[in-house]
Amino acid sequence: MRYPPAVLIIPALNEEASVGRVISSVPRDLIRWILVVDNGSSDHTAEVAKAAGATVISEPKRGYGNACLAGLSNLPEEAEAVVFMDADFSDYPEEMRSILSSLYAENADLVIGSRVLGQREAGSLTPQQRIGNWIATLLVRTLYGFRYTDLGPFRAIRVNALKHLKMQDRNYGWTVEMQVKAVQQSFKIVEVPVSYRRRIGYSKVSGTVSGSLKAGIKILWTIAKLAWRNRTQQSCAVRKIV
Repeated sequence: MRYPPAVLIIPALNEEASVGRVISSVPRDLIRWILVVDNGSSDHTAEVAKAAGATVISEPKRGYGNACLAGLSNLPEEAEAVVFMDADFSDYPEEMRSILSSLYAENADLVIGSRVLGQREAGSLTPQQRIGNWIATLLVRTLYGFRYTDLGPFRAIRVNALKHLKMQDRNYGWTVEMQVKAVQQSFKIVEVPVSYRRRIGYSKVSGTVSGSLKAGIKILWTIAKLAWRNRTQQSCAVRKIV
């Protein structure tokens, strides 16, 4: 299969021990550009990423969504698909072949790499991650009737589809914002199983109780906010027709 030009965006915060391994494992026949967004690291993340062959973008304003948005603002014009992946080496970069294959072979708009459907190393998904995933995906299914199994960050989306989403979240709500908006806009969404291992280093979110709590609250709040906004817009459209 011939793959259209794709760019990989890797948000990174203090991941000098892992980001080089992530970049060196990326299948370069699939990915034409690798953008590492240094999200205010105090270590040598940027230097390691550059040495490994990535283009490094600086986004000092902390927040996962901020880093992703900074990457999107630097998309090459020729890019037709965007892959997102974390810098901690918990994902298997070589598995983006199945993600991109599904994007094109199944004519999908968005493909989510599901850690729940794939093989997981013991301890790679923390209890708080598993519980948060279950609650968030259940809420999406209740509100929209669409069954996700995971909010995993390893994903691919067509550039044209991504532009329609008008992404805004600047921290923990980024992944679920994309998934909810994709459902709202009736995108063709596919989940594929991906493997998952224990990350290198310490998680700034799931590694602490406070971080997990903040992320969980923001994710649920984002789902509720988008649902309310969608219903309000539908109600206004009905009133205009009448």
